Amino acid sequence: MKRKLFLYIALLTVALYTGCGKDNNGQGPEKPQVENPGSSKTDKEKITGAAWETQKLSDAISWRYCPFTDLFSSRQSVTVFDIDLSHSKLMVDIPFVRTGAFIKTSEAAVNVKATAAINGSYFNTTAGGSTVFFKKDGQIITRTVSGFTPYRENAGFAIDNTGKVSIVKRPTSGWEAIDPYTLLVSGPLLMFDGKAIEQVNETFTKERNPRTAVGITKDNHLIAVVVDGRATEAAGMTTPELALLMEALGCQSAMNLDGGGSSTAWVKGRGVVSYPSDNNKFDHDGERAVATVISFIMKD
Repeated sequence: MKRKLFLYIALLTVALYTGCGKDNNGQGPEKPQVENPGSSKTDKEKITGAAWETQKLSDAISWRYCPFTDLFSSRQSVTVFDIDLSHSKLMVDIPFVRTGAFIKTSEAAVNVKATAAINGSYFNTTAGGSTVFFKKDGQIITRTVSGFTPYRENAGFAIDNTGKVSIVKRPTSGWEAIDPYTLLVSGPLLMFDGKAIEQVNETFTKERNPRTAVGITKDNHLIAVVVDGRATEAAGMTTPELALLMEALGCQSAMNLDGGGSSTAWVKGRGVVSYPSDNNKFDHDGERAVATVISFIMKD
Protein backbone atom coordinates (compact mmCIF):
# COMPACT_ATOMS: atom_id res chain seq x y z
CA MET A 1 0.00 0.00 0.00
CA LYS A 2 2.80 2.37 0.94
CA ARG A 3 4.59 1.59 -2.32
CA LYS A 4 1.48 2.41 -4.39
CA LEU A 5 0.98 5.70 -2.51
CA PHE A 6 4.61 6.68 -3.09
CA LEU A 7 4.33 6.03 -6.84
CA TYR A 8 1.10 8.06 -7.04
CA ILE A 9 2.69 11.09 -5.33
CA ALA A 10 5.77 10.89 -7.57
CA LEU A 11 3.72 10.79 -10.76
CA LEU A 12 1.55 13.72 -9.61
CA THR A 13 4.60 15.83 -8.83
CA VAL A 14 6.08 15.23 -12.30
CA ALA A 15 2.77 16.11 -13.97
CA LEU A 16 2.39 19.37 -12.05
CA TYR A 17 5.99 20.44 -12.74
CA THR A 18 5.66 19.68 -16.44
CA GLY A 19 2.38 21.65 -16.77
CA CYS A 20 3.61 24.88 -15.09
CA GLY A 21 7.07 24.97 -16.63
CA LYS A 22 6.32 24.06 -20.23
CA ASP A 23 8.19 26.17 -22.82
CA ASN A 24 9.12 28.82 -20.27
CA ASN A 25 12.79 27.98 -19.69
CA GLY A 26 12.22 27.52 -16.00
CA GLN A 27 11.34 31.19 -15.47
CA GLY A 28 7.89 30.65 -13.95
CA PRO A 29 4.42 31.14 -15.43
CA GLU A 30 4.13 33.17 -18.64
CA LYS A 31 2.57 36.67 -18.43
CA PRO A 32 -0.99 36.89 -19.81
CA GLN A 33 -1.28 38.37 -23.29
CA VAL A 34 -2.94 41.82 -23.42
CA GLU A 35 -5.45 41.98 -26.27
CA ASN A 36 -5.94 45.78 -26.25
CA PRO A 37 -2.96 47.55 -24.68
CA GLY A 38 -4.47 50.97 -25.55
CA SER A 39 -4.34 53.27 -28.54
CA SER A 40 -0.95 53.49 -30.18
CA LYS A 41 -2.12 56.17 -32.63
CA THR A 42 -0.13 59.36 -32.96
CA ASP A 43 -1.90 62.68 -32.45
CA LYS A 44 -1.78 63.25 -36.20
CA GLU A 45 -3.48 59.90 -36.80
CA LYS A 46 -6.13 60.76 -34.22
CA ILE A 47 -6.93 63.94 -36.15
CA THR A 48 -7.02 62.37 -39.60
CA GLY A 49 -9.00 59.35 -38.39
CA ALA A 50 -11.47 61.24 -36.19
CA ALA A 51 -15.22 60.83 -36.57
CA TRP A 52 -15.82 64.45 -37.56
CA GLU A 53 -19.41 65.71 -37.50
CA THR A 54 -19.71 67.27 -40.97
CA GLN A 55 -22.23 69.57 -42.60
CA LYS A 56 -22.12 71.18 -46.04
CA LEU A 57 -22.98 74.89 -45.77
CA SER A 58 -22.73 75.68 -49.48
CA ASP A 59 -21.09 74.36 -52.65
CA ALA A 60 -17.81 75.86 -51.47
CA ILE A 61 -17.95 75.66 -47.66
CA SER A 62 -18.19 72.72 -45.27
CA TRP A 63 -18.24 72.76 -41.49
CA ARG A 64 -16.71 70.06 -39.30
CA TYR A 65 -16.61 69.58 -35.55
CA CYS A 66 -15.00 67.03 -33.25
CA PRO A 67 -14.84 66.77 -29.45
CA PHE A 68 -11.64 64.80 -28.87
CA THR A 69 -11.32 62.87 -25.61
CA ASP A 70 -7.60 62.25 -25.96
CA LEU A 71 -5.71 64.61 -28.28
CA PHE A 72 -2.34 65.86 -27.06
CA SER A 73 -3.18 63.89 -23.88
CA SER A 74 -6.14 66.17 -23.22
CA ARG A 75 -9.74 66.87 -24.14
CA GLN A 76 -10.07 69.15 -27.14
CA SER A 77 -12.97 70.82 -28.96
CA VAL A 78 -12.19 71.72 -32.59
CA THR A 79 -14.27 73.49 -35.24
CA VAL A 80 -13.08 73.50 -38.87
CA PHE A 81 -14.32 75.37 -41.94
CA ASP A 82 -13.10 73.91 -45.25
CA ILE A 83 -13.43 76.54 -47.99
CA ASP A 84 -12.87 75.85 -51.69
CA LEU A 85 -11.00 78.98 -52.80
CA SER A 86 -11.41 77.99 -56.47
CA HIS A 87 -15.20 78.29 -56.39
CA SER A 88 -16.37 81.12 -58.66
CA LYS A 89 -19.03 82.38 -56.24
CA LEU A 90 -16.87 82.45 -53.13
CA MET A 91 -15.61 85.75 -51.73
CA VAL A 92 -13.37 86.23 -48.70
CA ASP A 93 -13.82 89.56 -46.94
CA ILE A 94 -12.45 91.19 -43.78
CA PRO A 95 -14.98 93.54 -42.18
CA PHE A 96 -13.40 95.71 -39.47
CA VAL A 97 -13.79 98.63 -37.09
CA ARG A 98 -11.33 101.41 -36.40
CA THR A 99 -9.95 102.67 -33.09
CA GLY A 100 -12.72 103.53 -30.69
CA ALA A 101 -15.00 100.68 -31.71
CA PHE A 102 -15.48 96.92 -31.35
CA ILE A 103 -17.58 94.44 -33.27
CA LYS A 104 -18.53 90.83 -32.59
CA THR A 105 -17.66 88.16 -35.13
CA SER A 106 -21.35 87.27 -35.41
CA GLU A 107 -22.38 90.89 -35.98
CA ALA A 108 -19.77 91.50 -38.66
CA ALA A 109 -20.69 88.24 -40.41
CA VAL A 110 -24.38 89.17 -40.55
CA ASN A 111 -23.53 92.64 -41.85
CA VAL A 112 -21.68 91.24 -44.89
CA LYS A 113 -24.14 88.35 -45.43
CA ALA A 114 -21.50 85.70 -44.77
CA THR A 115 -22.06 81.96 -44.75
CA ALA A 116 -19.35 81.39 -42.14
CA ALA A 117 -16.86 83.54 -40.25
CA ILE A 118 -14.05 83.50 -37.69
CA ASN A 119 -12.43 86.22 -35.61
CA GLY A 120 -9.43 88.04 -37.05
CA SER A 121 -6.21 89.41 -35.58
CA TYR A 122 -5.00 91.30 -32.50
CA PHE A 123 -6.64 94.49 -31.34
CA ASN A 124 -6.56 97.07 -28.56
CA THR A 125 -8.82 95.63 -25.88
CA THR A 126 -9.30 99.06 -24.32
CA ALA A 127 -9.56 101.44 -27.25
CA GLY A 128 -10.58 99.09 -30.05
CA GLY A 129 -9.03 98.92 -33.51
CA SER A 130 -6.27 96.70 -34.86
CA THR A 131 -2.85 96.69 -33.20
CA VAL A 132 -1.12 95.05 -36.18
CA PHE A 133 -0.64 96.01 -39.83
CA PHE A 134 -3.90 95.93 -41.73
CA LYS A 135 -4.60 97.03 -45.29
CA LYS A 136 -8.06 96.84 -46.83
CA ASP A 137 -8.86 97.38 -50.53
CA GLY A 138 -5.48 99.02 -51.12
CA GLN A 139 -5.70 101.42 -48.17
CA ILE A 140 -3.55 101.04 -45.05
CA ILE A 141 -5.91 101.11 -42.08
CA THR A 142 -3.36 100.54 -39.29
CA ARG A 143 0.34 99.88 -38.89
CA THR A 144 1.75 97.60 -36.20
CA VAL A 145 1.97 99.52 -32.95
CA SER A 146 5.40 100.30 -31.54
CA GLY A 147 6.85 97.56 -29.33
CA PHE A 148 4.49 94.85 -30.55
CA THR A 149 5.92 91.33 -30.10
CA PRO A 150 7.60 90.48 -33.46
CA TYR A 151 6.70 86.76 -33.56
CA ARG A 152 3.02 87.67 -33.22
CA GLU A 153 3.08 89.66 -36.46
CA ASN A 154 5.37 87.57 -38.67
CA ALA A 155 2.62 86.21 -40.95
CA GLY A 156 0.08 87.81 -43.26
CA PHE A 157 -3.32 86.74 -44.58
CA ALA A 158 -3.26 88.28 -48.06
CA ILE A 159 -5.95 88.79 -50.70
CA ASP A 160 -4.92 90.20 -54.09
CA ASN A 161 -7.11 92.30 -56.40
CA THR A 162 -8.40 89.15 -58.15
CA GLY A 163 -9.54 87.62 -54.85
CA LYS A 164 -6.70 85.09 -54.61
CA VAL A 165 -5.84 84.23 -51.00
CA SER A 166 -2.37 83.41 -49.71
CA ILE A 167 -0.33 83.29 -46.51
CA VAL A 168 2.88 85.30 -46.63
CA LYS A 169 5.94 85.77 -44.44
CA ARG A 170 6.90 89.16 -43.05
CA PRO A 171 9.51 90.74 -45.34
CA THR A 172 12.78 91.84 -43.75
CA SER A 173 12.02 95.43 -44.74
CA GLY A 174 8.51 95.38 -43.27
CA TRP A 175 4.93 94.85 -44.40
CA GLU A 176 4.76 97.87 -46.65
CA ALA A 177 7.35 96.23 -48.92
CA ILE A 178 4.69 93.90 -50.36
CA ASP A 179 1.59 95.02 -52.16
CA PRO A 180 -1.46 92.78 -51.74
CA TYR A 181 -4.82 94.49 -52.11
CA THR A 182 -5.89 93.38 -48.62
CA LEU A 183 -3.51 92.17 -45.89
CA LEU A 184 -4.24 91.21 -42.29
CA VAL A 185 -1.11 90.55 -40.23
CA SER A 186 -0.91 88.14 -37.29
CA GLY A 187 1.28 85.33 -35.96
CA PRO A 188 3.09 83.22 -35.14
CA LEU A 189 3.56 81.66 -38.56
CA LEU A 190 2.82 77.95 -38.07
CA MET A 191 3.68 76.35 -41.43
CA PHE A 192 5.30 77.45 -44.68
CA ASP A 193 6.11 75.51 -47.86
CA GLY A 194 4.76 72.33 -46.29
CA LYS A 195 6.95 72.48 -43.20
CA ALA A 196 6.12 73.33 -39.59
CA ILE A 197 7.88 76.45 -38.31
CA GLU A 198 9.87 76.13 -35.09
CA GLN A 199 8.12 78.18 -32.42
CA VAL A 200 9.85 80.60 -30.06
CA ASN A 201 10.22 79.47 -26.45
CA GLU A 202 7.75 81.91 -24.89
CA THR A 203 4.78 81.62 -22.55
CA PHE A 204 2.48 82.72 -25.39
CA THR A 205 3.45 79.70 -27.50
CA LYS A 206 3.84 77.13 -24.69
CA GLU A 207 0.61 77.69 -22.77
CA ARG A 208 -2.59 76.01 -23.87
CA ASN A 209 -5.26 78.51 -24.85
CA PRO A 210 -8.21 78.88 -27.20
CA ARG A 211 -6.73 79.42 -30.68
CA THR A 212 -7.87 80.54 -34.13
CA ALA A 213 -5.85 79.74 -37.24
CA VAL A 214 -6.05 79.68 -41.03
CA GLY A 215 -4.14 77.55 -43.52
CA ILE A 216 -4.07 76.77 -47.23
CA THR A 217 -3.86 73.28 -48.73
CA LYS A 218 -2.12 72.06 -51.87
CA ASP A 219 -5.47 71.88 -53.71
CA ASN A 220 -6.31 75.53 -52.87
CA HIS A 221 -8.69 75.02 -49.97
CA LEU A 222 -8.62 77.38 -47.02
CA ILE A 223 -8.79 75.64 -43.65
CA ALA A 224 -10.12 77.89 -40.88
CA VAL A 225 -9.85 76.43 -37.38
CA VAL A 226 -11.17 77.44 -33.97
CA VAL A 227 -9.85 75.49 -30.97
CA ASP A 228 -11.84 75.98 -27.78
CA GLY A 229 -10.13 76.17 -24.40
CA ARG A 230 -10.08 77.26 -20.78
CA ALA A 231 -12.68 74.63 -19.89
CA THR A 232 -12.81 71.10 -18.52
CA GLU A 233 -14.22 70.02 -21.89
CA ALA A 234 -11.48 71.76 -23.88
CA ALA A 235 -7.87 72.29 -22.81
CA GLY A 236 -6.84 74.54 -25.69
CA MET A 237 -3.56 74.17 -27.56
CA THR A 238 0.00 75.44 -27.65
CA THR A 239 1.16 76.86 -30.98
CA PRO A 240 3.29 73.75 -31.77
CA GLU A 241 0.17 71.62 -31.17
CA LEU A 242 -1.84 73.98 -33.37
CA ALA A 243 0.78 73.65 -36.12
CA LEU A 244 0.50 69.85 -35.97
CA LEU A 245 -3.29 70.14 -36.20
CA MET A 246 -3.03 72.34 -39.31
CA GLU A 247 -0.54 69.92 -40.87
CA ALA A 248 -2.85 66.98 -40.18
CA LEU A 249 -5.68 68.89 -41.87
CA GLY A 250 -3.59 69.11 -45.04
CA CYS A 251 -2.22 72.65 -44.86
CA GLN A 252 0.95 73.65 -46.69
CA SER A 253 1.03 77.08 -45.05
CA ALA A 254 -0.73 78.22 -41.87
CA MET A 255 -0.79 81.08 -39.38
CA ASN A 256 -2.10 81.76 -35.90
CA LEU A 257 -4.70 84.53 -35.43
CA ASP A 258 -5.97 86.17 -32.25
CA GLY A 259 -7.02 83.62 -29.64
CA GLY A 260 -8.09 83.47 -26.03
CA GLY A 261 -11.53 84.97 -25.43
CA SER A 262 -11.60 86.22 -29.03
CA SER A 263 -11.64 82.77 -30.66
CA THR A 264 -15.05 82.39 -32.33
CA ALA A 265 -16.59 80.40 -35.19
CA TRP A 266 -19.96 81.48 -36.63
CA VAL A 267 -22.35 79.84 -39.13
CA LYS A 268 -25.29 81.43 -40.97
CA GLY A 269 -28.59 80.24 -39.53
CA ARG A 270 -26.88 78.69 -36.49
CA GLY A 271 -25.01 81.58 -34.90
CA VAL A 272 -21.87 80.96 -32.87
CA VAL A 273 -20.97 77.26 -33.15
CA SER A 274 -17.71 77.20 -31.18
CA TYR A 275 -17.47 77.61 -27.42
CA PRO A 276 -15.92 81.06 -26.88
CA SER A 277 -14.47 81.48 -23.41
CA ASP A 278 -15.01 85.15 -22.59
CA ASN A 279 -17.83 84.30 -20.15
CA ASN A 280 -15.85 81.51 -18.47
CA LYS A 281 -18.49 78.94 -19.45
CA PHE A 282 -18.47 76.12 -21.98
CA ASP A 283 -21.38 77.40 -24.06
CA HIS A 284 -21.98 79.45 -27.21
CA ASP A 285 -22.58 82.75 -25.40
CA GLY A 286 -19.08 83.90 -24.42
CA GLU A 287 -18.30 85.84 -27.61
CA ARG A 288 -15.89 88.77 -27.33
CA ALA A 289 -16.12 91.85 -29.53
CA VAL A 290 -13.03 92.26 -31.73
CA ALA A 291 -11.64 94.58 -34.45
CA THR A 292 -11.33 92.36 -37.55
CA VAL A 293 -13.31 89.37 -38.78
CA ILE A 294 -12.52 86.94 -41.63
CA SER A 295 -15.78 86.14 -43.42
CA PHE A 296 -16.62 83.66 -46.16
CA ILE A 297 -19.38 84.81 -48.49
CA MET A 298 -21.25 83.09 -51.30
CA LYS A 299 -22.10 85.67 -53.96
CA ASP A 300 -25.51 85.54 -55.69
